[in-house]
Amino acid sequence: MLLEEGYQVDVCDNGDDAILLLQQRSIDLVLTDMVMPGTDGLEVLRVAKALPNPPEVILMTGHASLESAIDALKNGAHDYLVKPFDPEELKHLVRNCLAQRNLLTENDQLQRQIHLFQAGQSLSSLIDLERLISQSLVALLHEMGATVGCTFTMKSGVIPALAETKKLPAEIAEQLIDILLPQLDGQVGLCQPTGEVASQLLKLRQQQEQIWMLPLRDGDVIKGGIIVCGVAGNLSERVPLADLRYLCEQVTLGFANACRYQDAQELMYTDDLTGLYNHRYMQISLSREIRRSQRYGLRFSLLFLDLDRFKEINDSYGHLAGSAALQEVGHLLADCVRDVDTLFRFGGDEFAAILVETDDRTARIVAERIRQVIESHTFLQEQGTPSYLTVTSGFSTFPTDATEKKELLDLADQAMYAGKVTRNVICGVIDLPPEDG
Repeated sequence: MLLEEGYQVDVCDNGDDAILLLQQRSIDLVLTDMVMPGTDGLEVLRVAKALPNPPEVILMTGHASLESAIDALKNGAHDYLVKPFDPEELKHLVRNCLAQRNLLTENDQLQRQIHLFQAGQSLSSLIDLERLISQSLVALLHEMGATVGCTFTMKSGVIPALAETKKLPAEIAEQLIDILLPQLDGQVGLCQPTGEVASQLLKLRQQQEQIWMLPLRDGDVIKGGIIVCGVAGNLSERVPLADLRYLCEQVTLGFANACRYQDAQELMYTDDLTGLYNHRYMQISLSREIRRSQRYGLRFSLLFLDLDRFKEINDSYGHLAGSAALQEVGHLLADCVRDVDTLFRFGGDEFAAILVETDDRTARIVAERIRQVIESHTFLQEQGTPSYLTVTSGFSTFPTDATEKKELLDLADQAMYAGKVTRNVICGVIDLPPEDG
């Protein structure tokens, strides 16, 4: 009867076979007797309604009672038929049931697309690069039904730096990025790694066919990426790929916009002469590092540097020579600290550095390295006026010396000026003379 109506019908001889079929395939509607040998219709109904995308269920019986009808409906049955029934009644019931199901499915799809549109618009409008990458990873994990992944950005345009991980150890994530980064060359949009890296991925307990990647570009240059791991192989059956592509397009659009905004911010926060960050950006970076250190229970040190008798170069050779010497200082400092540390030209001949995850002992070692490098360097050789400089350093450490930004700045400043009495020395907060009283 239903085949004549154009429906695709599967017939099972008993409840156990019906449950097995339901667990293997997606079914829209189940018609089942209430009473059957072995597993009865109510058990088939219970199993069907526990599935991720449960089918509609119509129960049929020749032994109807008010209690059995109520029991079936309470357990989620769409309707209840008493045998013998009119064939037209069955056709009408099936037709209406499937029409209602299709309408609900279309409504769910519409709701999903509205949600996806809102999420995509929200991501594409974010100009904070860190928040954009973090939220994009969360959105992709959600849409792809995964929980494991990581993101990265490119330091200095060439060195990948881990930005965030989800349920993936940092050391594994970094190795994963090193393996997959070459795979992103020439790729646009969501993609998967090729089989040539499968053996390398297996060493990290990752399967090549379960990994998806999204390169993040600024123009033609890759400046970051998102990696999602542990995605079930039937992704296209579970998620409309057109929806995923839309989300990825919004992420990449937002990333390009955020990069342009960041470039503009760089100009605002960069010292024109040395290329280091300026005093304005130091205030922002310091607040950010305090929040990060508080969140993860870390230490960091703030280092102030003041060139000794720099005025003598300006007086002897002019301000152009002084500017050239300051540029050389900027290059020397960059060679003395790590990529994760941040350097600033504080003003005039004063510089500063935020040394992340660095205690007072290590800060003193870094400061001594800087002192020796500057003391042994011959400045202005290209100008034919070889000159020599020394530097005095003062530093404070969070949270050992201070837990507030202003106090941390004041203590580093006091330490530096205490060192200026002697010059060419390093002074920490512990070296400051005790206050009266």
